[in-house]
Amino acid sequence: MAHATAHPPSTGEQLSELPPDIETMRDVIDRLLDPDAVPEALPLAPGELETLTTQLRGHLALLLPEVEETAKKLPRSSIPRYCALACVGEARERLRAEPTPRFGGVPGHARRLARALNAVVDHWEALSGVTP
Repeated sequence: MAHATAHPPSTGEQLSELPPDIETMRDVIDRLLDPDAVPEALPLAPGELETLTTQLRGHLALLLPEVEETAKKLPRSSIPRYCALACVGEARERLRAEPTPRFGGVPGHARRLARALNAVVDHWEALSGVTP
């Protein structure tokens, strides 16, 4: 007699079922967008900027598909859909960009990623109905 067994969910399936850790994302954003910090001289320990940039990239990689998928469920004429998808596109452009001296070098690039993540988190909260 054959037995049907359910396969455990793959890692991708497990991750998509867990809610994003918005609090951690906001902590990283706040660290880089401190209004008292000067962009060229963020008060960070050596190597911390690289770590924060890597975290921002990871957070964006996790959250962008979530926001995009949720936005695409809205009607095509929906303004929140349009705004969220535009934000996702802009965030992807920021991920592809490299730091340049013209725009503040590595600290400026990290701050642009933080602003992009901040906007994506705002859209995720609005689309999912989660309030901060």
